[in-house]
Amino acid sequence: MTTGVSSVAISDLLDRLADVDDRGIRCGDASVSWRDHLLEARRWAAALRARLDPARPPHVAVLLDNTPAFATVLSAAALDGLVVVGLNTTRRGAALSRDMRLADCALVLVEPSTAPLLDGVDTVDIPVVDVTSSAWLAEVSAQRGLVGASHRPAPDDLFMLIFTSGTSGDPKAVRCDNAKVTGAGVMLADRFGLGADDVVYLAMPMFHSNAVIAGWGVAVAAGASVALRPRFSASGFLDDVRRFGATYANYVGKPLSYVLATPAAEDDADNPLRIVYGNEASPSDIAAFSDRFGVRVVDGFGSTEGGVAIGRTPDTPVEALGPLVAPVAVVDTDTGLPCPPAEFDADGRLLNADVAVGEIVNTAGPGAFTGYYGDPAADADRMRGGVYHSGDLAYVDRDGFVHFAGRMGDWVRVDGENVGTGPIERILLRHPGIRLASVYGVATDVGDDIVASVIADDLSAGELSSFLAAQSDLGPKQWPRHVCVVDELPTTATFKVLRRDLAASNPEPTWTLDRSTCTYR
Repeated sequence: MTTGVSSVAISDLLDRLADVDDRGIRCGDASVSWRDHLLEARRWAAALRARLDPARPPHVAVLLDNTPAFATVLSAAALDGLVVVGLNTTRRGAALSRDMRLADCALVLVEPSTAPLLDGVDTVDIPVVDVTSSAWLAEVSAQRGLVGASHRPAPDDLFMLIFTSGTSGDPKAVRCDNAKVTGAGVMLADRFGLGADDVVYLAMPMFHSNAVIAGWGVAVAAGASVALRPRFSASGFLDDVRRFGATYANYVGKPLSYVLATPAAEDDADNPLRIVYGNEASPSDIAAFSDRFGVRVVDGFGSTEGGVAIGRTPDTPVEALGPLVAPVAVVDTDTGLPCPPAEFDADGRLLNADVAVGEIVNTAGPGAFTGYYGDPAADADRMRGGVYHSGDLAYVDRDGFVHFAGRMGDWVRVDGENVGTGPIERILLRHPGIRLASVYGVATDVGDDIVASVIADDLSAGELSSFLAAQSDLGPKQWPRHVCVVDELPTTATFKVLRRDLAASNPEPTWTLDRSTCTYR
């Protein structure tokens, strides 16, 4: 996730919108001006304060879809110094209870569609509030004369606890202060020239950093309108963009691929969208989406933690993340020393992966990372030796561009060598019939077998064999041993593939590689 340095709190940006009545928040057919939205947010803040136990941290858990109520809670917290806890709507039972206890939730906000998610969750000492109930609306209405904040937040005050996606273990509650939101918001609004005439389309889940930092925060900084979609819909994407006049949208994970899978029409590029910003899209999806919808797609690199950010430049190769700029470095995972540049043969195969692939770190310290809530051991692991460790693998070419090689846990051991899964996925996605691909390792008696699960249209074993044989940069040890053609891939709520679930399920292969002939059967 892209971050910047900021000396202002979110409330400072919201104050500029206090008298704005020509734009604001939209959802479906409903709309409210920024002025009325912020007046309502102050009432919500007062009502929430009245509900909270002053002996407990003012942590307000939100278990909602992307509704106007969620936007109101964000503004209320920003204006009054409350802390929003974004609860993942895909978590259940003991897992959801664990998240709520870890984050010291003092109360939890629900609506009728999300209240059943608390079934099996111990909420004896955590009050549950239905934000659509007459009782709650009456409490808010009673605050009409109480519009002053009880606490004026500072830039370094905690604004939100955002849980990591949990792709590599139990989700951690990342501390997001005001400055993390305003720094990114101001920087992105300025970078893309966004202002009062723009409309920010928010369909990514608002309990996650991508929606808050690269979406809502950008709209607040730009003074733009916000168009909410309760839950992302690939088939509804273009209709929404046209309906709301959306000029900017954010994404994380695979949404571009899902939208591209919808039937194409001759007038797809006839839409108001100018900028689509996010991370983790494939190079082929970026190019196809930009061409089909006539929009500029900018894909960055980062995480909720904010310790490292790498941005693309106009001269960045299509399959690279961007240039390596100090204090970001790629270092040997054992020695901590900078890795040598990647070396390639005439066909583009990486020759020195054993020494060129290393971890992406911030050598200057934490960057925008302000720690995890209630997890000092995780903090210490991230900040070993005063260096921020991202847990992401990469290599750097001789021109200084960074290439993603997977997560630390995504190493696959083949014939005594570590092989990264990221480059293999990128090669598979070059095939026009493969829409999504996830590569992972399954343990064998000696090392791992590389397995690829793909969502593909009309793909045959012979066609895949010929295609991979023609990819000059696919090394002999990078060929997937097994290929599973599937209808869907398990993902988090933020559209990140859960490789560990795929590996644990060990699906029946559709095809297996005959190593002697390099063909799938």
